[in-house]
Amino acid sequence: MDIDLDDYQYVILYKKRKVIERNKKYRSRISVFLLGIILAAFISATIQVFKDMIIRDLWILGGVFAFIVFLFSGTRYYISDGRLYIKICMIPSGTVEIKDIESVERSYNPLSSPAASLKRLSIRLGGKSKYPFMLISPVREKEFLEELKAINPDIDVSVPDKKGSWRIQDWDI
Repeated sequence: MDIDLDDYQYVILYKKRKVIERNKKYRSRISVFLLGIILAAFISATIQVFKDMIIRDLWILGGVFAFIVFLFSGTRYYISDGRLYIKICMIPSGTVEIKDIESVERSYNPLSSPAASLKRLSIRLGGKSKYPFMLISPVREKEFLEELKAINPDIDVSVPDKKGSWRIQDWDI
């Protein structure tokens, strides 16, 4: 049996596609409410800086605001090889073995976490994990949860899918 070079290249391409399909990427939901609070704080500080005419402080405020927006927009969650990877602007922030996840539930907990929204998922961890839970806020929650359940069917998921009349395009707090 002779192997044609084109067939060999096809097998490599097929394997690469299969690996790419296993690596799922989800960005963080960005809360209009949190951005509004940060914007209000920066506007009040900017007004004071303009009153005192301190241009250096204006540059510092602008840099800090740009950095916060960069952090908000750069939070990503990756599912690959049975693990959940969390990255904030290409900086690895944490890794969780999906087999160690016990449950996932809705949370509006304002604790500091790699989530740019207050509409979060609280992931309860078991096993030998350092922390008892983790708060994240993926945009495509339903797809994210299905992916977790496909890897670990023992995860207890209790995330209600509520839609309210005051919510516009799934914007939440």
